[in-house]
Amino acid sequence: MALNLKEVDGVAIKAKHKASCHCGGVEFELDLPDGLIDVRRCDCSLCRRRGAIAASIPLSGISIVKGAELLSLYQFNTKTAKHYFCKVCGIYTHHQRRSNPSQYGFNVACLEGINPLKISGITTYDGVNHPADKKS
Repeated sequence: MALNLKEVDGVAIKAKHKASCHCGGVEFELDLPDGLIDVRRCDCSLCRRRGAIAASIPLSGISIVKGAELLSLYQFNTKTAKHYFCKVCGIYTHHQRRSNPSQYGFNVACLEGINPLKISGITTYDGVNHPADKKS
């Protein structure tokens, strides 16, 4: 079951919420009128290693305010998903989803004022056995 949140540990998710990487080189704004949608972890080989908690947003819901030139793209396997990282500090900011390419997943830890470690009940998606990897 998808976890949707309007607040985390008493801190409200703003309809227009600011976010950034660790060094502050990349700043972005997210349209979150319904709060955090589909808060999750994934156990695919990349997500398992990066350990981030992600939430979903339509492709139109993210605006890079500063540092677009600092974003590095990483793709693997089917090359459907597009994973973006700050090339200065290495923080994963967002990715175009493989399971739904019309959405971005974004790093909840990048949200200004939000501590993702205060979120309980996070679902883990089975990225190891992704349907796109199944051979007929």
